[in-house]
Amino acid sequence: METIDFTDLKTIVEINSWTGNKDGVDLSGMTMQKWLKPLGFNVEVFHREKVGNHLLFTTPQQNNASRVLLLGHLDTVFPPGIFEHFREDEEWVYGPGTCDMKGGNFVALSALRNLYQTHGQIRNIDVLLVSDEETGSDDSKFVTRQLAHHYDACIDFEAAGPEHEVVTGRKGVATYRIELTGIAAHAGNNYHLGKNANLAAAKLLIALDALTRVEQGTTVNVGKIKGGISTNTISPGAELMVEARFTHLKEQERVLTTIPELIHQHGVEGVTATIEGGLQRDVMTPSPKQQALLDNFATILGYSLKTEQRGGVSDANIMAGAGVPTLDGFGPFGDGDHTELERASKDSFCRRIKEITAILEHYSQAE
Repeated sequence: METIDFTDLKTIVEINSWTGNKDGVDLSGMTMQKWLKPLGFNVEVFHREKVGNHLLFTTPQQNNASRVLLLGHLDTVFPPGIFEHFREDEEWVYGPGTCDMKGGNFVALSALRNLYQTHGQIRNIDVLLVSDEETGSDDSKFVTRQLAHHYDACIDFEAAGPEHEVVTGRKGVATYRIELTGIAAHAGNNYHLGKNANLAAAKLLIALDALTRVEQGTTVNVGKIKGGISTNTISPGAELMVEARFTHLKEQERVLTTIPELIHQHGVEGVTATIEGGLQRDVMTPSPKQQALLDNFATILGYSLKTEQRGGVSDANIMAGAGVPTLDGFGPFGDGDHTELERASKDSFCRRIKEITAILEHYSQAE
């Protein structure tokens, strides 16, 4: 096995960059700036007050050459003091983000360093690192969508599959908060005066669940429900937290259209409903342009990459939803992500860095 120095990976893994830790996320971003600027990248900082800053690294573009965006995120899921240390043995590296996705950022960084060392310059390749992917990219998705039209292709560095599959499809996701407002009344003395928000919530839960079409990859889940004051009071208020996932664009459109209409059809007179939320990430589906990108990578590498589709989402959904041919899963293979057992394969780093170096060399040296 080729030997890789994981010192820089250790450095960023041991910076706590839980999404809610803005100082830590920004420190991780400043560290990436320190490493990418010497490779000729300029940086644009999208300053934020409540989440970490988003960073866009850019290089010069050769006339008429395809422009590629490398996409990653700086944040991880563990608050300070829970899981913060890096270690390694002969086969694995361990620590928060080794798999999701500081390991992927390290793959991209290593390939770019290889490119710069060989050619002394990098062209036609930009890098976007966002700060809030793990909580749904609620802020950064607007930046990502705004930038998308500048690019001919996107490579996302979430973890690879167990056989180094790259990801060609991901479910889209929408989230909602539905609030139901009724009228409180004493359940014994004035039952007839009450308007029961809990009853409306129960009926609405059943109606929402009925939107699920498992055979088409569509699920609607009321994951959290609360309401009421006490057992002897008609409930004046209730709340539903809803997540919808979909595999096909038509299903995405059906669900996004139906849910806001459905909330008023709970059938309990006197209870009103309001809704917040909506589409979080577009569905990512295989396309002819994406297949052309895969074919191009196969020509560059001399072999075809295995592919898979996943139910989970990533920022690749956003780029794909904006019409950019996008492939995900170019980080290392690992497992245990979002747990204290998170790890990534050293062999996998070797393979991915070699592949990404070859792919980026093709785009950077294009005339």
